[in-house]
Amino acid sequence: MTKKYFGTDGIRGRVGEAPITADFLLKLGWATGRVFAEEGHGFVLVGKDTRISGYMFESALEAGLTAAGVDTRLLGPMPTPGIAYLTRTLRASAGIVISASHNPYYDNGVKFFSVQGTKLPDEVEKKIEHYIDSSMTTVESSRLGKAKRLVDAAGRYIEFCKASVPSGLDFKGLRIVIDCAHGATYHIAPHVFSEVGAEVVTIGAEPDGLNINDECGSTRPEKLAAAVLEYRADLGIAFDGDGDRVIMVDHKGEIVDGDELIYIIAKSRLKSGQLSGPVVGTLMTNLGMEHGLKNLGIDLMRAKVGDRYVMEMLTANNGILGGENSGHIICLDRTTTGDGIISALQVMAEMQSSGKNLYELKSGMQKYPQVLVNVKTSKKVDPDKDESIQKAVKSIEKKLGDTGRVLLRASGTEPLIRVMVEGQSEGLVKEYANYLAGDVKKAIGA
Repeated sequence: MTKKYFGTDGIRGRVGEAPITADFLLKLGWATGRVFAEEGHGFVLVGKDTRISGYMFESALEAGLTAAGVDTRLLGPMPTPGIAYLTRTLRASAGIVISASHNPYYDNGVKFFSVQGTKLPDEVEKKIEHYIDSSMTTVESSRLGKAKRLVDAAGRYIEFCKASVPSGLDFKGLRIVIDCAHGATYHIAPHVFSEVGAEVVTIGAEPDGLNINDECGSTRPEKLAAAVLEYRADLGIAFDGDGDRVIMVDHKGEIVDGDELIYIIAKSRLKSGQLSGPVVGTLMTNLGMEHGLKNLGIDLMRAKVGDRYVMEMLTANNGILGGENSGHIICLDRTTTGDGIISALQVMAEMQSSGKNLYELKSGMQKYPQVLVNVKTSKKVDPDKDESIQKAVKSIEKKLGDTGRVLLRASGTEPLIRVMVEGQSEGLVKEYANYLAGDVKKAIGA
């Protein structure tokens, strides 16, 4: 049964347009409350990022949960992985995150965590959808839920992050620049990194409700790179609006993406004997990472794009490390979900224990040039089932051999076919990508 409202990562859209409206969030809160009330009395955590619409949606969810007879603990601005952690350690019935992650301020969304600090199972999401499409009722007044603020939420999560690296590891002498994307890490990350001993320069930590992810953070790390050079820092760390992604910058001002960070952490875990199972990437993971891991004797498995699929493959194969080149990195030996702060701390720990800087640590992996061309289509097309497209793909794959890769996939959200070609020569990769995009256009009549 296909889900009506939930996507791969909760529910997301533009504020004021269905389903991201106050009335829908009220109903969603009530529906969620009904589902968890059936499983026994408990409370639900509600946290958010810094976008202006979060106030409206926090109130709507609280009202819906209250009407269903469920108690609410309001966290205020809190990174998504922090809400996952608190849901687990406080044994809440569920955790609700109001955030659109790396999207602009005019978008928002809702995602959920189970009592284990993981994404909700499909069957629970389907139960919630069932109640969304039912008539809303309110429990008898004596059974209404109660709401209160959890005032020590930030402090609890800060201590958890610090505990993800050995307490005896000394970060003194490291100067770092942190870009909080004017998002949910603004009052968390500076404390974490200064309290482990680093000298911290903070940018992007003045949220006004409208500037989240605006020309800053992990999606736009150029400002961070300039700041690293300006302050002569050892490294820079950029988070996205809800803190589950991280991109870093080395002391030369070069951007270090998620693939390179996963490689560094994998090599560190291997060296310490803590790596188990394969590393899991996605269909978009750079071929250079696959080859770099292979040289270390580490297998890479590729999941569909999306952290949910990375997590599923890790769990099925007893892995502990995976993620995406966007900087969504999952360290299951430290936490239950993608966490930008904890991932950055793992990289810094390897810097200190190895005595190498970030530039040196990433050098074991050579990224291959990767070119992506989007081909617009007026109809739904499966490139895997089109004979002429597959013939063109095989022709390019034969030319690339084992030094390159071709990927065609239909976008799940837009009328596009994404054509990606990867290889050792940037010039050839561009030529092949454009050639293949032309063949796709001919095949679909674009």
